[in-house]
Amino acid sequence: MTTLSGCPFCDLVRNSYLLPLRREGKVQAVQIDIRDRSSNLQGFMGENTTPAEQARLWKARFAPTVLFFGPKGQELAERLVGVAVPDFYGDYLDARLLDARKRLKTTNTA
Repeated sequence: MTTLSGCPFCDLVRNSYLLPLRREGKVQAVQIDIRDRSSNLQGFMGENTTPAEQARLWKARFAPTVLFFGPKGQELAERLVGVAVPDFYGDYLDARLLDARKRLKTTNTA
């Protein structure tokens, strides 16, 4: 998930959706601040970068953006950008997770 410090929609996604799923062992989730140019981040292929640079490379300009990756950094489902309709966010997230899991299974068996 891309995030910004002080972003109320980022807090909503993190606290109401991703953290509960992570606690239940249903997702592995991390967040990167799209303005953070000082922290170190290791990419999927072992390269060193910063959160801001990685977000730029992913073209993830908005926060929150939830991205769904496979083990080699391939995107597995359509990104979930922003929180357009909070009442339906859980359904949108569940649908993306289902798509990502299906695609992950097909890439692992191919």
